[in-house]
Amino acid sequence: MESMSLKEISEVIKQQALPLQGLRRELDRHIIGQETLTQKVLIGLLADGHILLEGVPGLGKTMMFKTLADLVKASFSRIQFTPDLLPGDIVGTPIFQPKDGSFVTKKGPVFAHLLLADEINRAPAKTQSALLEAMQERQVTIADETFKLPSPFLVMATQNPIEQEGTYPLPEAQIDRFMLKLKVTYPDKKAELAILDQYAGSARSEIKPVLHPQDVLDARTTIEQIYLDPKLKDYIVTVVFASRFPQEHGLEKIKSLIAFGASPRATLALAKAARAHAFLEGRGYVTPEDIRAIAADVLRHRIILTYEAEAENITSDEIIHEIFETIGVP
Repeated sequence: MESMSLKEISEVIKQQALPLQGLRRELDRHIIGQETLTQKVLIGLLADGHILLEGVPGLGKTMMFKTLADLVKASFSRIQFTPDLLPGDIVGTPIFQPKDGSFVTKKGPVFAHLLLADEINRAPAKTQSALLEAMQERQVTIADETFKLPSPFLVMATQNPIEQEGTYPLPEAQIDRFMLKLKVTYPDKKAELAILDQYAGSARSEIKPVLHPQDVLDARTTIEQIYLDPKLKDYIVTVVFASRFPQEHGLEKIKSLIAFGASPRATLALAKAARAHAFLEGRGYVTPEDIRAIAADVLRHRIILTYEAEAENITSDEIIHEIFETIGVP
């Protein structure tokens, strides 16, 4: 798409954002009490970024992602990660044909638009790493053949924070490949009553598609045209640099709490996610509020804390809050 003026991109967004806002309403209708979560999952989908979800069982994580796939008329796969899961169980494997002595490639569940990696930290590193090529390159190599994955392709991995027995924490290198790390919380009492009324003792209501995968790809092309002011680009880079060199940004007190700051991938992810947030709000330009709204989800898994921070029960969210409170809004 050729570069457009701010007025032109605003007009296009007015048209293209309406179906996506309708998708969001439908998702909220089926997934009750998780409006913030559904918004950020849509941001991940629109910004072409994978999502790591952390929350206790029973909060609707799997249902939410399956519902999204149905609403977008996209193919969906779910993989239950377990200690005995093998890489071939994810990507596929060559199968020997005795009749003619040849091998035929049987593709694994990774070949879907939306892939749910359920409890990803229950499988060892060898199996977790089977997703690396798929997540980064949008392709899979099986034996000596390379296959392109469908587009759009989005991985949503879940982690259960309350159980540590028999789990394998994701390496920092792999965590960095997730654009967003979202924390799923309990719904409030009113929402839980609505869940009880809608789902207890009755079959799940039929989900009718409101979009197609091509609509998502078209929206992504438009989002790339959303205006990001040079001052806001500098704001994003300053925030990321403050996580690496806090003492240079008036944050001397948190220097001893950060072992490693966010990577350049965080800078790119924050810009993409801020544009997607502006798109869902129906705007053709990014504001500082768009950046702040999504910053914690982009940065919380990329800021590695020291033992001192862990001993004092300081979280990366608190570090991010301190950074934004100190750095002035342009």
